Amino acid sequence: QVQLVESGGGLVQAGGSLRLSCAASRIPFSIAAMGWYRQAPGKQRELVATITSGGLPNYADSVKGRFTISRDNAKNTVYLQMNSLIPEDTAVYYCNARVTVSKATINDYWGQGTQVTVSS
Repeated sequence: QVQLVESGGGLVQAGGSLRLSCAASRIPFSIAAMGWYRQAPGKQRELVATITSGGLPNYADSVKGRFTISRDNAKNTVYLQMNSLIPEDTAVYYCNARVTVSKATINDYWGQGTQVTVSS
């Protein structure tokens, strides 16, 4: 069974930093596109950042210049470095793995989420 285990969330003051980690198991990590999404109370889940199997990142406009996504294929782990945090970043952060099996089949996997709370 595929497992994505997030860690690194917590409570931080505005302007502070956190680093999220997501350790993956039982998926072909090196060919998976990985991503971080977040969901704030009363809001829909939204994309934060993604990184392709080749290491190409993509960011939501709201986090550009503040967050950095990276991956370590040797450790089957994806990271999200979050700097200059603001209260609006408060949410549950979810790790996502997207594995393209074929043109017709794409499998999405999700972690259980980790809470990030930014106090003002």
